[in-house]
Amino acid sequence: MKVTYVRFDAEREVSLQTVEERDSPVPGEALVECDYSGISVGTETANLLALPNTGGKFPWHPGYSSSGRVLCVGEGVTNVEPGDRVLITWSGHRSHYLKPASGLVKIDEGVDQLHAAFAHIAAFPFLGVRKLRLEIGESVMVIGLGILGQFAAQIARLSGAIPVIVSDLSPKRRALALELGCDHAFSPTECDIAEKVKELTGGKGVNGIVEVTGKSVALQQALECVAELGRISLLGCTRISDTPIDFYRYVHRRGVSLIGAHTFTRAKVESRPAGWTERDDYATFFKLVAAGRLHVRPIVSEIVSPDRVPELYRRLIEEKDPPAGVAIDWQKLT
Repeated sequence: MKVTYVRFDAEREVSLQTVEERDSPVPGEALVECDYSGISVGTETANLLALPNTGGKFPWHPGYSSSGRVLCVGEGVTNVEPGDRVLITWSGHRSHYLKPASGLVKIDEGVDQLHAAFAHIAAFPFLGVRKLRLEIGESVMVIGLGILGQFAAQIARLSGAIPVIVSDLSPKRRALALELGCDHAFSPTECDIAEKVKELTGGKGVNGIVEVTGKSVALQQALECVAELGRISLLGCTRISDTPIDFYRYVHRRGVSLIGAHTFTRAKVESRPAGWTERDDYATFFKLVAAGRLHVRPIVSEIVSPDRVPELYRRLIEEKDPPAGVAIDWQKLT
């Protein structure tokens, strides 16, 4: 069986590789053909550029959230069968997967295959928002409106936050967040942004902030906007810590909580408050998408065929305002 996948090389070259692999699952395995894989733009471009706090090893196989259909299963597999639509995680951008069937998650009826490809990516902002332990009526700010931020803002709103305030340099991303139900949108370069945020929150500042950029300058701005005893969920992966922060003034003295929200901190077996398992967050994603309460398609501004992938990554690195949501359509593989 011919299998095509995306590869990053040390010279920042992106290529499609095609290899021969077996097409018969061993006991416990399933063979899955991919329909769509979602690109996590920030994480994948950081790995391509070998930024600090990334894998730093090449060749690198990007991609960790895909949807596909089971073609056949090995002996002893009972949780999936041929024809089932499934979510594939942590497995790269590939045309086919041979995976332990126990790791596959069935996609709910009523969820489009394109939307389902982003279920694992969406699980990250679910965790970031859950870490805030929001109560209905609390105010929230989301800093950074890439795909994780767009999901985080919607999830905060679904969690009862009001107002939901967002911040991003891109006018397009700010406009999209407002279309998806956020209450106020700012550029981080605006004058007196902290004062404007306080005006919207009765002079207190926001109760909770999801910081998605990973930039230390954005954390400084978050500390200026958060209320006393507020919480800041650090969802974005910090690459370079180059902004001096007065922790006594902004954190210690004001009782602010800085909460690490890396996906490796989540519960592995059983969900708990502020830390659901991946599978439980997938189930929540599917239910909310099927009910029309969580929106995916407006965030996905580009769907590309595999042959356009090298060009796509060049644009993601070079453009000042790259698309937030991008999917690879493996059904168009030639």
